[in-house]
Amino acid sequence: MLYAILAYHAEGVVESWSEEEDAALMKDLLEVNDRLVREKHLGPAARLGPTESAVTLRGRGLGLVTDGPFAETKEHLLGFYVVDYPTMDAAVAAARELRSANPTAVYEIRPISLYIPGTPIETREEH
Repeated sequence: MLYAILAYHAEGVVESWSEEEDAALMKDLLEVNDRLVREKHLGPAARLGPTESAVTLRGRGLGLVTDGPFAETKEHLLGFYVVDYPTMDAAVAAARELRSANPTAVYEIRPISLYIPGTPIETREEH
């Protein structure tokens, strides 16, 4: 069974860390990351950019792009995609394509500030 682990933190705290504090935290996290990769339990990992850099696509037709990651509270995170485009506009265009297949969904598009590929994970059946 595969699981998504979503890390939450008070946004202002993360941005307040000095480069040294962030590096120390990342050193500790990467030790765990490297062990989980060796054990073949960890796939891709990413740190998202700040919510102030996010946009949300919602509404009828091509949808309306609004600032911020503001999904309604009745909505929940269903899944995620990692895409590689040179601009936010190009990423929004990709989200519009996804939305054409699932027109009732809301898509938040946020830059990733750190991406660690990990290892491919094979689904393991529970016995």
